[in-house]
Amino acid sequence: MGKITQQARKNYTEHITKYKQIMEEIVKKENNFNSDLKTGKITEKIEYKKIEIADNVLNLSSYYILLNSLSSNLLGVKNENFLNEARKSVYRSLIYFESVVTDEIDIPFSELSVALDKISGLSDEKRFDTVKKLGFTIDMIKDAFGDNSKWKWSFVELEGRFATVAKNMINYKTLVSGMDPTAEGYEIRVYHLNLVKKMLMLAATRYREKYELNTFRIDDFKLALNYLSALRRIHVYLGETNDSETVKKNLEIWKIKMEKDSSKSI
Repeated sequence: MGKITQQARKNYTEHITKYKQIMEEIVKKENNFNSDLKTGKITEKIEYKKIEIADNVLNLSSYYILLNSLSSNLLGVKNENFLNEARKSVYRSLIYFESVVTDEIDIPFSELSVALDKISGLSDEKRFDTVKKLGFTIDMIKDAFGDNSKWKWSFVELEGRFATVAKNMINYKTLVSGMDPTAEGYEIRVYHLNLVKKMLMLAATRYREKYELNTFRIDDFKLALNYLSALRRIHVYLGETNDSETVKKNLEIWKIKMEKDSSKSI
């Protein structure tokens, strides 16, 4: 890498200044929201406002990714600090989402409905757009860090929590009736549901990989089973018998493996 010239630094500073101002406004809005929430100034539509703040914090992550791109393009240097801030922002966004729809991986839909009733006015399209944005932001951060990043295994948790939020954002009260191809918004619901199934399976697989290749902690294997169980719950709910049986068999095989490994460690 060559020496960074003064002109390059000047160009870089000019480019990032306007973005930093926008980012400061996002942080200010988030801080004001949390302050108002703590002091009781916000008493209505709290869940909707949390989702709005979570969405804004995702924007903040995107700006950090943009700043890193500008650093790479204008200075020839990857800025790990910006990427770490992007990663932290996604975690903050997830916390807001989880505070609305819970962080329970395998929860009965009757229990989940208590949380979902508070955002019943949120359209299926808005739910899916929100989920897509969250997943896209996580993918951008992963790509920016690269395959050999020290955060490689931490992204297993990030993607797992994303899968949980994506699953818990679905309105299960209207899901079955909404799966009629003639129903308005049918395609959106199918896309959302397919994404959730894919991410739950991926989370299960990745947590098992994390267990076998990195941590060797049974807790990680248990999380893998939890994600599989959540996937099976959806198949059962939708009457997808073949898929349900396939996941059930995987659960049984994985449980046997976990029990054998547990007995070896005693």
